[in-house]
Amino acid sequence: MTSPLRQAAANLARCVLAALVVVVAGRAAALDVRTEPVRIAVDVPGASSMLVGVFLPSGDGPFPVLLYSHGRSGTPAERSLTRVPDARSHVRYWLGKGFAVVAPIRPGYGETGGADREDAGVSLDMFGNCWGFPRYDRAAAAAASAVLVALEWVRDQPWADRDRIVLAGASMGGLASIATAAKNPPGVVAYINFSGGTGGDGTRAPEHSCGSDAMESLMRTLGHANRVPGLWLYAKNDRFWGSQRPVAWYSAFIESAHVTQFVMTDPVPNSDGHHLLARGGRLWTAPVDSFLAEHGLLNSKQ
Repeated sequence: MTSPLRQAAANLARCVLAALVVVVAGRAAALDVRTEPVRIAVDVPGASSMLVGVFLPSGDGPFPVLLYSHGRSGTPAERSLTRVPDARSHVRYWLGKGFAVVAPIRPGYGETGGADREDAGVSLDMFGNCWGFPRYDRAAAAAASAVLVALEWVRDQPWADRDRIVLAGASMGGLASIATAAKNPPGVVAYINFSGGTGGDGTRAPEHSCGSDAMESLMRTLGHANRVPGLWLYAKNDRFWGSQRPVAWYSAFIESAHVTQFVMTDPVPNSDGHHLLARGGRLWTAPVDSFLAEHGLLNSKQ
């Protein structure tokens, strides 16, 4: 028989669980957002389709679209866990601005799976020493090719404003957004780079990424091709790149791409500044608001 004490504990646990369910359901309802995962055909080794998260605000559209690119984890096991972002993350900001949000899981990650096409050819040992020859151009091109597939799909959707698409991404996703924008694809009117780059490890080699000169060279090449207005955002306490390397990359980029703005934010409180997008909303919201308004991407009500 169950003791009165155990029965009381079980009843309390059920009450707590019920309360949590109510809270989560209430938050989802408050967002007034429709979500749906879709699959887009891709032709890459080991993957025939790419998982894409779609978040639609209330209304019928057509909506401007934010095409979001995720970052890159350091190990295959971690990359296999890459998921579509939660609607209560930065996605909520875009939905509040009237944007639909499309978040593809690129090949080599998460449920999309397949070969890792974004390996840049460098690694850090346990002492923070860099090994390998950086092929950041190859990694960026692979990521951009996946974003372009998602972009083509977006422009065919009846709820999408096919001529008002913004690219955005964090870390490797920031680099992917820069590389995609440099293709000057139809429909893309702006892009936003949060902490973009690859080849770093904030734990093993704080503020000392591999092959920063190679990244600078890549940025110079991408800047020469780019014609899409962009906004770059980095935090002063970014443990992957530090505060000086992003400035050097930006300087190389704008030798030709004069339509790009750069913002070095204050340190992200109580966090690695590399997580600026996820944990530094109070730091990036104002410059992103200004950028969107400058390019006519905010509705008159906002």
